[in-house]
Amino acid sequence: MFTGSGIRIIKIPPRSPRANSYAERFVGTLRRECLDRLLIFGERHLRTVLAAYEQHYNDHRPHQALDKKPPVNEVGRVIDLTTPIQRRQAVGGLINEYRRAV
Repeated sequence: MFTGSGIRIIKIPPRSPRANSYAERFVGTLRRECLDRLLIFGERHLRTVLAAYEQHYNDHRPHQALDKKPPVNEVGRVIDLTTPIQRRQAVGGLINEYRRAV
């Protein structure tokens, strides 16, 4: 499937967990924050949960490499600290996201 799409597969050497550290970090985060807290009922449910977590991870969740800022961050936007904070549930209520009301 990958070679048909023009993707070159590179295998990591055995017993070398640091060779694929970015993927290992993401998988660990996914398991700790999401999959260890849910009972998955099938492939369709798993795909739904993973899609919801991907949306949360790529839009709202702060990242250490980005100086604790989310990937979708409006740099020049001035935030009014007097506006109330709204809570939104993500990943089927498993994770809460907080934002200022607009």
